[in-house]
This record gives sequence, C-alpha cells and structure tokens, in this order.
Amino acid sequence: MTTVLLVDDHELIRSGLAAVIDLEPDLEIVATAATVAEALASFTDLLPDVVIADLQLPDGTGLDIVRAVRRTSASTGLVVLTMHSGDDQIFAAMEAGASGFVGKDAPAQEVVRTARHAAVSPRSFVCSGLAQAVVRRAGGSATRLSDREHDVLLLLADGLGTAAIAERLFMSESTAKSHIGHIYQKLGASNRAQALVTAMRIGLLSSVRPPDPAGAR
Repeated sequence: MTTVLLVDDHELIRSGLAAVIDLEPDLEIVATAATVAEALASFTDLLPDVVIADLQLPDGTGLDIVRAVRRTSASTGLVVLTMHSGDDQIFAAMEAGASGFVGKDAPAQEVVRTARHAAVSPRSFVCSGLAQAVVRRAGGSATRLSDREHDVLLLLADGLGTAAIAERLFMSESTAKSHIGHIYQKLGASNRAQALVTAMRIGLLSSVRPPDPAGAR
C-alpha cells in the first residue's frame, strides 16, 4: 500500500481529491494538510511514501515542501499541483526535486497516475507539458545544442559515462562534464534519464541504447 499525504489549502479540493485517491486499492491517504508547516509536521510524524502538494499555500509554496522533504529523503515521491501550470512553474518544480507536476485542470486520474509514478521513481520527473516547455525554452528550435553538445548527447544515449565520453571525443574529463551540464540545462533536465527522455520527445534522438557497463562511470 502506498501512503499519501495530501496538501491543499482549499478544503473542497482537498476532500474531493482525497476521495478519489482513497478509491484506489493501492493508495491510502494517511493525512491531509492546509499549510507548509502542517505538511512538514505530518511528514515527519508519518513518513508517507508520496506527498501531493498544491503550489500556492498560505505560508509558502509546495516547492518549499518539496525542497524540505528532498533534503532528508531521496525515496519520497513528491507531486506538485497547481492552477498555474506555466513553463516557469514546471521547471521550478523539476529543479526543486519534484517527481511530478500536474495542473489542477487535469483529470483526477492523472494525479493518481503521477502519484504511482512518484512512489516507484521519485527522482524521475514527469509532466505532460514538459516536452513543449523545453521546446519553448529553447526558442522553438531543437538545434540549440551546439555540434559538440550533440556529439556528447549521442554518447550519453549510448550509455557512456563522463570518462568514456572524454576519451572518445579527445577532450578532458572536465570539459566533458561541462558539456553534459550545458545539455542538462538546455533540456531542463537534472539527470541523464530526464535529458534522454526529453531529447527523444523533441526529436534530438531517435533511440536510446542500453548502457554499456564498461563505458558508463
């Protein structure tokens, strides 16, 4: 059973979403909260598997909850809900360490699906509008990566680690790390998996090969 802490300052939304989640046989609401302070106290007491938090709260934001929980737990699923699902909010949630981002105009079942994802893959970010947001951030052009960065991206997709990429492209390891960091930044990603998924969604990659244990480090 996946335990869930639900945080929203609107009682109608909180109770309605709680009712939907409680109908799922694998999910259980163990507590609800209306503020950041209440949420963090409940999290400390109950250690739920997943926290679903509204972005705007009376004493802060859902991102405050995400950052606070992520500092102490890498395994907790963290889902951000919001009425305002703009690009800035999507990237802010991802950078804070959220597992998923859902607009309040989405069907309730999307919240359920995102909660399940968050429980299984808490450090892998999902959002239905992420690919479009990345394209908009890149100015609508998939060619924003430099030629060298694209070379590095292809080797990341082949499963190579930093040292192997540096050796393959005849550059220093620090230069390879710099290129990888720029790729992550441009694709709005915080790790290799997110970068590759986003690159495939916007057409920079056609496929991703299984990692090479000898090359990945």
